[in-house]
Amino acid sequence: MKRSTERLLALAMLIVGIACFAKLYAALDGRPPATARLEVFGAAGVLSVLAGLLILAGLLPGAVRHDPAAPLFGRDAGIAPAGHPRLRRAELALPLLALIVIVADQFGWRAPGAEPAKEVATVPADPAPRSPKPRPEPEASAKPTTPESSIEPALPAPAQQEAAKPPLPEPVAAPVQPAPTAAPPAESAPPRPAQPAEPVQPTQQTALAPATPPQTVAPPPPAPPAQPTALEGHRDAVVWLAVSADGHQIMSASTDRIIKLWDIEGKRLIRDLGEHKDMARSALFMPDGKTVLTAGDDGEIVLRQLSDGTVLHVFSSGANGGVRQLKISLNGKLAVSGHDTGSVVVWDLGKGAVLHVLPGHDWSVSSVAISPDGTRALTGSIDGELKLWDIVAGKQLRSWLGHERGAYGAVFLADGHHAVTGSGDYTIKLWDLDTFKEVRRFEGHSGTVYALALSADGKRLGSVSLDGTARIWNVDTGAEIAEFDPGTGPMYAVAFAADGTLLTGGIDRAIRDWPAAGGEGTVLFAGAPE
Repeated sequence: MKRSTERLLALAMLIVGIACFAKLYAALDGRPPATARLEVFGAAGVLSVLAGLLILAGLLPGAVRHDPAAPLFGRDAGIAPAGHPRLRRAELALPLLALIVIVADQFGWRAPGAEPAKEVATVPADPAPRSPKPRPEPEASAKPTTPESSIEPALPAPAQQEAAKPPLPEPVAAPVQPAPTAAPPAESAPPRPAQPAEPVQPTQQTALAPATPPQTVAPPPPAPPAQPTALEGHRDAVVWLAVSADGHQIMSASTDRIIKLWDIEGKRLIRDLGEHKDMARSALFMPDGKTVLTAGDDGEIVLRQLSDGTVLHVFSSGANGGVRQLKISLNGKLAVSGHDTGSVVVWDLGKGAVLHVLPGHDWSVSSVAISPDGTRALTGSIDGELKLWDIVAGKQLRSWLGHERGAYGAVFLADGHHAVTGSGDYTIKLWDLDTFKEVRRFEGHSGTVYALALSADGKRLGSVSLDGTARIWNVDTGAEIAEFDPGTGPMYAVAFAADGTLLTGGIDRAIRDWPAAGGEGTVLFAGAPE
């Protein structure tokens, strides 16, 4: 090894040793090496400096002698290196030891009895608190390929076996509408009926003395008063109400699958009109006063006889899915159904056949309305999109984003050029269907506005919401006339009675009557005992 190379190696080892000492000094900061786990750097530094010094010492002048095995003359003449050969041999071992010590440190070695190094995480200062913004409640998710859980309470298991039914006529199936495959937006869903929980073995725990005195906890609010019940009432949420043309009867649909007919004046149940295989969604009186049309999540639209509930005809929506909304024209010739796949189907009720299957929406249809002249329909979906259709020709006239979240409870005004929609963004909007612009906004609800109803004179609008309230509005001004809050939870159904009072149904299973000018309501028909 040439002297120049050895000098460079000695210099490198000195630099490594000094660097190890520098790191050790900076890291210890007055602490003993055993607690800092940096003793290895001290050892490496000592070895490195020692190696460098030995290399330099080995190069000091010494006796010069000829190598007896080397030629005496010429370029290949060998001369024994000057200096101290034993010190020079030590230089080969010490750098290797220093390298071993440094590598050992990287794999976690530490001296016996030394504590592992500890890192203290610094907690960043919390930013200044911000005022939380109210978040609209989520809306019901409806994946077109699989019927959604719906915005209303989901179907509970039936308490009784289905009653025997008369043979049904051959159903008319709507043509298959391909279902969209994209993921749906979230939709606000009332709670499902509680399922019994599996018994859980309690885990034994050891009580520990609290480090600080426990804080005082405010007592829970008093439980709401018990609601009246009746054996003939609905067993689950009331999601639809319709009043007969003569104003004497109410028809209701519920998540318990049952359609019921009530006598308003006598305050009694007339009869159960029938039962769907899944959640009942809609129940409509036909203009003839003798029949009714009902629909549900089972995908069937059933024409029934009002006098005894006999099934006269079944329209099957087939692959278009469950019927989320159903409306009929004033003349009773056409019906329009909105489905959980997004399809919109126009039915010819006179012929008992499908007239059109419209491309529909990307997401589940959540509202349907038919114009007074029976030529157009307005539909809304859970993504807030609104569509206007020519239902005679079977074509779309216009599509626009009417709400930030789902559109519910659409109704036409008497002029046929305006319509009102409620929504999951808590607003109610009046639309000009000639310009497709918002004319007026009704604000006050703090939850999804789920259903709307128009009074017979067209001057008042009734609304119910998942915030648990019902309200009456002035259509011309948008002002709130009355607010009703029974304190029983979300409401899903609304209708005006013949005398102008407001009828509502909701999660408490009861049908209530509210005075037109505001005030306390009464329970017309109580729900069944739980």
